[in-house]
Amino acid sequence: MPFTKHRRFYATSLALTLGAAALTACGSSDDEGQAESGPASLTYWAWTPGMDKVVDLWNKGPGKKEQIDVTVKKQASGDTLVTKILTAHKAKKAPDLVQAEYQALPTLVSNDALADISGEVGKVEGEFPKGVWQQTTLGSDAVYAVPQDSGPMMFYYRADLFKKYDLKVPATWDEFAETARALKKKAPEKDLTTFSANDSGLFAGLAQQAGAQWWTAKGDKWKVGIDDGATRKVADFWGGLVKEGAIDNQPMYTPSWNKALNTGKQIAWVSAVWAPGTLTTAAPDTKGKWAMAPLPQWSKGENTTGNWGGSSTAVTTDSGHKSAAAKFAAWLNTDPKALDALAKEGGIYPAATAAQTSGAFTEPPAFFAGQKDFYPQAAKIAKTAAPGAWGPNVNVAYTTFKDAFGSAAKNRSDFGDALKTMQDSTVADLKKQGFGVAP
Repeated sequence: MPFTKHRRFYATSLALTLGAAALTACGSSDDEGQAESGPASLTYWAWTPGMDKVVDLWNKGPGKKEQIDVTVKKQASGDTLVTKILTAHKAKKAPDLVQAEYQALPTLVSNDALADISGEVGKVEGEFPKGVWQQTTLGSDAVYAVPQDSGPMMFYYRADLFKKYDLKVPATWDEFAETARALKKKAPEKDLTTFSANDSGLFAGLAQQAGAQWWTAKGDKWKVGIDDGATRKVADFWGGLVKEGAIDNQPMYTPSWNKALNTGKQIAWVSAVWAPGTLTTAAPDTKGKWAMAPLPQWSKGENTTGNWGGSSTAVTTDSGHKSAAAKFAAWLNTDPKALDALAKEGGIYPAATAAQTSGAFTEPPAFFAGQKDFYPQAAKIAKTAAPGAWGPNVNVAYTTFKDAFGSAAKNRSDFGDALKTMQDSTVADLKKQGFGVAP
């Protein structure tokens, strides 16, 4: 593919030097030798719990008929797996299939590690929300993976305490701020929620909802838009609430945060569809007291959410059986039995729209047993997810976020300065690697 001279490993820079045209030219399934006919034995690197049991359904069913056998090799997730994939690809020994988070796809594609499987899986595009499918195409005509799970964001709140303090579920972010202030007046010792700087994915999802596009390709250059108007609006909003003391400023996933949720000191949480699982362990004493609603909107009448998390199934360019691997990837993420097994064994929320209200999702999570429409409502919300815009050095941006916003939240200082630091660090890293950056 073009612009390969600047390839780097994920662990150093997540370097990516390609524009929209280059993306289209990469890893085309039409010009890269297709899978040979006959039996195929495939290896799949994945981290989802119970994936071997799901794959067993394939091997005993469609796979047996197709003579395509798949073996799962359990891996670590995140940066560790991406680095391992690129190391294996450098030696031309990458597995046939890999589980990849959406934000890692640009790095894997830029290193020519993923095949374009549009010819094999393009027909399943309609099974997924547009905002999710777009993340596997990187804005091109190619398809580099099949969506597996997603994390549509929503608003969680203690229904009992909202009733006790006569609070309304906020439909807009302005109403959210007023609700936080109203709670402080009625119960000064309580907080509506907290701004946490230890999970960059939350902030990224909120920025997506506001319309942010953090990375966009301009020819052979990258334009970094982290400090754009949409993200600045989000940063100023949350920074203002922290500065005035309307909400807490402690990080999530700590014993202190768990206690705040469990005792009712914090009575709401901006999270994603997977939140019930977290609440089950963080706030066990509050079972049955929570409810879920759509994420507040920036303007009344809007209907958009962001995504916090999610992964896909991709086929590598090292595979000698790309067509067979793509066939399995499509089955894994669209077949009703496979998706039901993924939900039950791996605890995932499927990206495929039809699966979001069937199988394991016909009943609400046990923690939300009283909200019978939990999954039907979640499915409606999932359809409204804004597209993500990932780039080559997500790790640099995320690390800088944790440092800069962590300090700003702790000191209740200007979030705008932290956002500029995040922008500058991301741009500087790209330039350090020798890549063009559009103004």
